[in-house]
Amino acid sequence: MAKLPTAVGPYATYRHAGDFIFVSGQLPVDGETGNFPSDQMTDQAKQVMENIQLVLTECEANFDQIVKTTCFLSDIQNFATFNEIYGRYFGTTLPARSAFEVSKLPKGALVEVEFVIYKG
Repeated sequence: MAKLPTAVGPYATYRHAGDFIFVSGQLPVDGETGNFPSDQMTDQAKQVMENIQLVLTECEANFDQIVKTTCFLSDIQNFATFNEIYGRYFGTTLPARSAFEVSKLPKGALVEVEFVIYKG
């Protein structure tokens, strides 16, 4: 079974607040190795989405219960590639979303995604 990466700082991976679960940004870190799968956006985007799946499993939730995502990209030119991989993980119930280019991400990642789960 895949392992959820540990937080890279003094914060919780997720926090319950009533019917909501707020999830910290997920980096493309493989929980087994502590490394990125590669320096390619396709691989990093897949790893981020797999890490999101691990959080959902741990929280006994699914992608349909994600109500909001915030996506951070180190280069907006990777938006189409990221978007294609991201879209594979959601069914017909899509979350609200925003996406931004940022100057840098922790550990030199190309992508990070934070999200909110609603379990009401």
